[in-house]
Amino acid sequence: MAQSNNSIKKILTVAFALCIVCSVIVSTAAVGLRAKQQLNQELDRKSNILDVAGLYEPGTDVEKAFEQITPRVVDLRSGEYTDQFDPQTYDSFQAAKDPAQSRTLSGEKDIAGLSRQENYSTVYLVGNPDDPEQIILPIRGQGLWGLMRGYLAVQGDGNTIEGITFYSHSETPGLGGEVDNPRWKAQWEGKEIFANADSVQPAIALVKGGASGETEVDALSGASLTSKGVTNLLQFWLSPAGFGEYLARFRSGIERQAVQDASTDSEGA
Repeated sequence: MAQSNNSIKKILTVAFALCIVCSVIVSTAAVGLRAKQQLNQELDRKSNILDVAGLYEPGTDVEKAFEQITPRVVDLRSGEYTDQFDPQTYDSFQAAKDPAQSRTLSGEKDIAGLSRQENYSTVYLVGNPDDPEQIILPIRGQGLWGLMRGYLAVQGDGNTIEGITFYSHSETPGLGGEVDNPRWKAQWEGKEIFANADSVQPAIALVKGGASGETEVDALSGASLTSKGVTNLLQFWLSPAGFGEYLARFRSGIERQAVQDASTDSEGA
Protein backbone atom coordinates (compact mmCIF):
# COMPACT_ATOMS: atom_id res chain seq x y z
CA MET A 1 0.00 0.00 0.00
CA ALA A 2 1.36 3.40 -1.03
CA GLN A 3 2.38 5.65 1.78
CA SER A 4 0.41 8.83 2.45
CA ASN A 5 1.98 12.10 1.34
CA ASN A 6 1.65 13.22 4.94
CA SER A 7 3.64 10.33 6.35
CA ILE A 8 6.65 11.15 8.52
CA LYS A 9 8.95 9.19 6.22
CA LYS A 10 7.95 11.12 3.09
CA ILE A 11 8.09 14.46 4.86
CA LEU A 12 11.61 13.75 6.13
CA THR A 13 12.70 12.46 2.71
CA VAL A 14 11.47 15.60 0.93
CA ALA A 15 13.00 17.88 3.58
CA PHE A 16 16.34 16.08 3.34
CA ALA A 17 16.36 16.23 -0.47
CA LEU A 18 15.49 19.93 -0.38
CA CYS A 19 18.34 20.60 2.05
CA ILE A 20 20.79 18.76 -0.22
CA VAL A 21 19.67 20.69 -3.32
CA CYS A 22 19.84 24.05 -1.52
CA SER A 23 23.27 23.24 -0.09
CA VAL A 24 24.61 22.41 -3.54
CA ILE A 25 23.20 25.64 -4.99
CA VAL A 26 24.62 27.80 -2.18
CA SER A 27 28.03 26.09 -2.30
CA THR A 28 28.23 26.42 -6.07
CA ALA A 29 27.31 30.10 -5.90
CA ALA A 30 29.84 30.75 -3.13
CA VAL A 31 32.67 29.11 -5.06
CA GLY A 32 31.67 30.72 -8.33
CA LEU A 33 31.45 34.22 -6.84
CA ARG A 34 34.55 34.00 -4.64
CA ALA A 35 36.87 35.54 -7.23
CA LYS A 36 34.44 38.42 -7.83
CA GLN A 37 34.02 39.00 -4.09
CA GLN A 38 37.78 39.16 -3.61
CA LEU A 39 38.08 41.57 -6.53
CA ASN A 40 35.38 43.82 -5.04
CA GLN A 41 37.08 43.74 -1.62
CA GLU A 42 40.38 44.75 -3.22
CA LEU A 43 38.68 47.54 -5.16
CA ASP A 44 37.02 48.80 -1.96
CA ARG A 45 40.37 48.81 -0.13
CA LYS A 46 42.02 50.83 -2.87
CA SER A 47 39.07 53.24 -3.02
CA ASN A 48 39.34 53.93 0.71
CA ILE A 49 43.08 54.55 0.46
CA LEU A 50 42.57 56.94 -2.44
CA ASP A 51 39.74 58.65 -0.58
CA VAL A 52 41.73 59.38 2.58
CA ALA A 53 44.54 60.74 0.40
CA GLY A 54 42.09 63.08 -1.34
CA LEU A 55 42.59 61.33 -4.66
CA TYR A 56 39.13 59.81 -5.12
CA GLU A 57 35.99 61.28 -6.64
CA PRO A 58 32.90 59.58 -8.08
CA GLY A 59 33.81 58.15 -11.46
CA THR A 60 37.52 57.86 -10.67
CA ASP A 61 39.31 54.99 -12.40
CA VAL A 62 40.49 53.35 -9.17
CA GLU A 63 43.12 51.08 -10.71
CA LYS A 64 44.68 53.89 -12.74
CA ALA A 65 44.63 56.33 -9.83
CA PHE A 66 46.21 53.71 -7.56
CA GLU A 67 49.25 53.54 -9.84
CA GLN A 68 50.64 56.58 -8.00
CA ILE A 69 50.56 54.68 -4.70
CA THR A 70 53.30 52.28 -3.60
CA PRO A 71 52.63 49.74 -0.82
CA ARG A 72 55.55 48.83 1.44
CA VAL A 73 55.74 46.48 4.43
CA VAL A 74 57.23 48.00 7.59
CA ASP A 75 58.70 46.27 10.63
CA LEU A 76 56.85 48.07 13.43
CA ARG A 77 59.59 47.25 15.92
CA SER A 78 62.34 49.07 14.01
CA GLY A 79 60.49 51.35 11.61
CA GLU A 80 62.44 49.82 8.72
CA TYR A 81 61.07 48.47 5.46
CA THR A 82 61.27 44.73 4.88
CA ASP A 83 61.22 42.53 1.79
CA GLN A 84 60.17 39.51 3.82
CA PHE A 85 56.56 39.84 2.64
CA ASP A 86 54.87 40.80 -0.61
CA PRO A 87 53.13 44.14 0.08
CA GLN A 88 50.52 43.32 -2.56
CA THR A 89 49.27 40.27 -0.67
CA TYR A 90 50.42 40.66 2.96
CA ASP A 91 47.47 40.92 5.36
CA SER A 92 48.49 42.48 8.68
CA PHE A 93 45.02 41.96 10.15
CA GLN A 94 45.33 38.20 9.67
CA ALA A 95 48.96 38.26 10.82
CA ALA A 96 47.82 39.71 14.15
CA LYS A 97 45.93 36.49 14.80
CA ASP A 98 49.05 34.36 14.27
CA PRO A 99 51.21 34.08 17.44
CA ALA A 100 54.27 33.56 15.23
CA GLN A 101 53.73 36.91 13.51
CA SER A 102 52.39 39.01 16.36
CA ARG A 103 52.69 39.84 20.05
CA THR A 104 50.27 39.89 22.95
CA LEU A 105 49.08 43.23 24.32
CA SER A 106 47.64 43.76 27.76
CA GLY A 107 46.96 46.41 30.37
CA GLU A 108 48.18 49.94 29.64
CA LYS A 109 49.99 48.72 26.53
CA ASP A 110 46.68 47.86 24.92
CA ILE A 111 44.89 51.22 24.98
CA ALA A 112 43.35 50.45 21.56
CA GLY A 113 41.80 47.20 22.84
CA LEU A 114 43.45 44.94 20.26
CA SER A 115 44.70 42.03 22.43
CA ARG A 116 47.29 41.19 19.77
CA GLN A 117 49.40 43.30 17.40
CA GLU A 118 51.17 42.23 14.22
CA ASN A 119 54.95 42.69 13.93
CA TYR A 120 54.71 44.00 10.37
CA SER A 121 52.20 46.27 8.67
CA THR A 122 51.64 47.66 5.18
CA VAL A 123 51.87 51.39 4.53
CA TYR A 124 50.95 53.16 1.30
CA LEU A 125 53.16 55.88 -0.15
CA VAL A 126 51.69 58.55 -2.42
CA GLY A 127 53.99 59.86 -5.16
CA ASN A 128 57.72 59.17 -5.09
CA PRO A 129 58.16 56.27 -2.63
CA ASP A 130 61.61 57.60 -1.69
CA ASP A 131 60.19 61.02 -0.81
CA PRO A 132 56.41 60.57 -0.55
CA GLU A 133 53.87 63.36 -0.58
CA GLN A 134 51.70 61.36 1.81
CA ILE A 135 51.97 58.24 3.96
CA ILE A 136 48.78 56.21 4.42
CA LEU A 137 48.70 54.22 7.66
CA PRO A 138 46.18 51.48 8.53
CA ILE A 139 44.61 52.07 11.95
CA ARG A 140 42.17 50.13 14.12
CA GLY A 141 40.86 49.96 17.65
CA GLN A 142 37.79 49.40 19.77
CA GLY A 143 34.91 51.86 19.66
CA LEU A 144 31.73 51.64 21.72
CA TRP A 145 30.25 48.56 20.01
CA GLY A 146 33.15 46.91 18.25
CA LEU A 147 36.31 47.24 16.21
CA MET A 148 36.81 50.33 14.08
CA ARG A 149 39.12 49.97 11.07
CA GLY A 150 40.36 52.79 8.89
CA TYR A 151 43.24 54.74 7.39
CA LEU A 152 45.12 57.88 8.40
CA ALA A 153 46.86 60.00 5.77
CA VAL A 154 49.97 61.84 6.95
CA GLN A 155 51.99 64.33 4.92
CA GLY A 156 55.58 63.54 3.98
CA ASP A 157 56.86 65.41 7.04
CA GLY A 158 55.63 62.51 9.20
CA ASN A 159 53.61 64.84 11.41
CA THR A 160 50.87 66.76 9.57
CA ILE A 161 47.57 64.93 9.06
CA GLU A 162 46.00 65.02 5.61
CA GLY A 163 42.86 63.01 6.34
CA ILE A 164 41.20 60.13 8.17
CA THR A 165 38.55 57.58 7.26
CA PHE A 166 36.92 54.57 8.92
CA TYR A 167 35.73 51.98 6.42
CA SER A 168 34.46 49.46 8.96
CA HIS A 169 32.75 50.09 12.29
CA SER A 170 29.54 49.34 14.22
CA GLU A 171 29.07 52.69 15.97
CA THR A 172 25.60 54.15 16.60
CA PRO A 173 24.19 56.06 13.60
CA GLY A 174 23.92 59.78 14.32
CA LEU A 175 26.30 59.53 17.28
CA GLY A 176 29.51 57.52 17.07
CA GLY A 177 28.59 56.74 13.47
CA GLU A 178 29.45 60.37 12.68
CA VAL A 179 33.02 59.20 12.11
CA ASP A 180 31.70 58.84 8.55
CA ASN A 181 30.50 62.46 8.38
CA PRO A 182 32.54 64.44 5.80
CA ARG A 183 32.20 67.62 7.88
CA TRP A 184 33.78 65.94 10.90
CA LYS A 185 36.51 64.34 8.80
CA ALA A 186 37.32 67.71 7.21
CA GLN A 187 38.53 68.98 10.61
CA TRP A 188 41.52 66.66 10.51
CA GLU A 189 43.32 68.27 7.60
CA GLY A 190 46.35 70.20 8.81
CA LYS A 191 46.24 68.87 12.38
CA GLU A 192 49.54 67.75 13.88
CA ILE A 193 50.32 64.41 15.49
CA PHE A 194 53.10 65.53 17.81
CA ALA A 195 53.23 68.61 20.03
CA ASN A 196 56.84 69.40 19.08
CA ALA A 197 59.78 68.03 17.11
CA ASP A 198 61.24 66.18 20.11
CA SER A 199 58.01 64.44 21.15
CA VAL A 200 57.93 60.65 21.09
CA GLN A 201 54.36 60.17 22.23
CA PRO A 202 51.58 61.55 19.99
CA ALA A 203 49.47 64.42 21.27
CA ILE A 204 46.61 64.23 18.74
CA ALA A 205 43.30 63.78 20.56
CA LEU A 206 39.56 64.42 20.38
CA VAL A 207 38.41 67.04 22.90
CA LYS A 208 35.02 68.17 24.16
CA GLY A 209 33.87 71.76 24.01
CA GLY A 210 35.64 72.75 20.81
CA ALA A 211 39.15 72.02 19.61
CA SER A 212 41.56 74.93 19.78
CA GLY A 213 45.07 73.50 19.43
CA GLU A 214 46.99 72.10 16.48
CA THR A 215 46.78 68.61 18.00
CA GLU A 216 43.06 68.76 18.86
CA VAL A 217 39.93 67.72 16.95
CA ASP A 218 36.32 68.21 18.06
CA ALA A 219 34.92 65.16 19.85
CA LEU A 220 31.82 63.52 18.40
CA SER A 221 28.70 65.06 19.94
CA GLY A 222 26.92 62.62 22.26
CA ALA A 223 29.48 59.89 21.60
CA SER A 224 32.11 60.22 24.32
CA LEU A 225 33.08 56.53 24.28
CA THR A 226 33.53 56.45 20.50
CA SER A 227 35.57 59.67 20.72
CA LYS A 228 37.74 58.12 23.42
CA GLY A 229 38.17 55.04 21.23
CA VAL A 230 39.36 57.17 18.29
CA THR A 231 41.83 59.02 20.53
CA ASN A 232 43.12 55.76 22.02
CA LEU A 233 43.61 53.98 18.71
CA LEU A 234 45.44 56.97 17.20
CA GLN A 235 47.69 57.41 20.22
CA PHE A 236 48.50 53.70 20.08
CA TRP A 237 49.26 53.45 16.36
CA LEU A 238 51.21 56.72 16.24
CA SER A 239 53.31 55.87 19.29
CA PRO A 240 56.56 53.85 19.28
CA ALA A 241 54.37 50.76 19.80
CA GLY A 242 52.83 51.35 16.37
CA PHE A 243 54.18 53.51 13.53
CA GLY A 244 56.08 55.91 15.80
CA GLU A 245 59.52 54.57 14.87
CA TYR A 246 58.62 54.64 11.19
CA LEU A 247 57.28 58.21 11.26
CA ALA A 248 60.41 59.33 13.12
CA ARG A 249 62.39 58.63 9.94
CA PHE A 250 60.39 61.29 8.10
CA ARG A 251 60.24 63.71 11.02
CA SER A 252 64.03 63.69 11.32
CA GLY A 253 64.51 63.99 7.58
CA ILE A 254 66.27 60.62 7.22
CA GLU A 255 64.23 59.62 4.17
CA ARG A 256 64.57 62.99 2.44
CA GLN A 257 68.30 63.14 3.20
CA ALA A 258 68.75 59.68 1.68
CA VAL A 259 67.06 60.90 -1.52
CA GLN A 260 69.29 64.00 -1.64
CA ASP A 261 72.43 61.91 -1.07
CA ALA A 262 71.43 59.51 -3.84
CA SER A 263 70.82 62.43 -6.19
CA THR A 264 74.22 63.97 -5.34
CA ASP A 265 76.01 60.66 -5.91
CA SER A 266 74.27 60.29 -9.26
CA GLU A 267 75.30 63.76 -10.37
CA GLY A 268 78.88 63.18 -9.21
CA ALA A 269 79.09 59.98 -11.25
